[in-house]
Amino acid sequence: MAKIDLKKDLKNLYQPSMRNVVEVDVPTFRFLMVDGAGDPTGSESYVQAVEALFAVSYTAKFMVKKGTQAVDYAVMPLEGLWWADDMSAFAANDRAQWKWTMMIMQPPFVTREIIAGAIAEVKRKKSLPAVERLRLEDFTEGRCAQVLHLGPFTEEGPTIQRVHDFIDARASRAGKHHEIYLSDIRKAAPERWRTVIRQPMA
Repeated sequence: MAKIDLKKDLKNLYQPSMRNVVEVDVPTFRFLMVDGAGDPTGSESYVQAVEALFAVSYTAKFMVKKGTQAVDYAVMPLEGLWWADDMSAFAANDRAQWKWTMMIMQPPFVTREIIAGAIAEVKRKKSLPAVERLRLEDFTEGRCAQVLHLGPFTEEGPTIQRVHDFIDARASRAGKHHEIYLSDIRKAAPERWRTVIRQPMA
């Protein structure tokens, strides 16, 4: 049975260095997405969104593994796009004004039909309100700057500033602040959390 780990295959995008901010070209990928707003800390809506994303992603994985393709692949990490209508609220850490899209990349062979089947299966087995809000969408970022942050989310500020300084010296910022969560925060100590900080650049 074929085994695929896109995180390893896309090492330049999903395993960057902590040492240097680098420029990358991010092609179009397909993501399972869900939108929300407000402070994610302690938010039931946020927890439900993440739970629904993983439930459907893992169900799709097992459907593919048992299907005619018989491919075993690693479910990709949780990712988040973050912004605010007034970006000063984002910079000021006014989380009540934040908006977010949480998402998990799906391999190209995971079709819309497979996702629809996975959603139906999750609905049948579990009561997850956010499943109704999921969508499958192609997402393109193109030219970006990124670096790896090690530590709690609350200490990302200097790392984000490094990315912004890198962009400001070469181009201008574009798109939404993007984070990729490589660690299972339920198991790892906060000082060991690994997060890719990515920002599109014009």
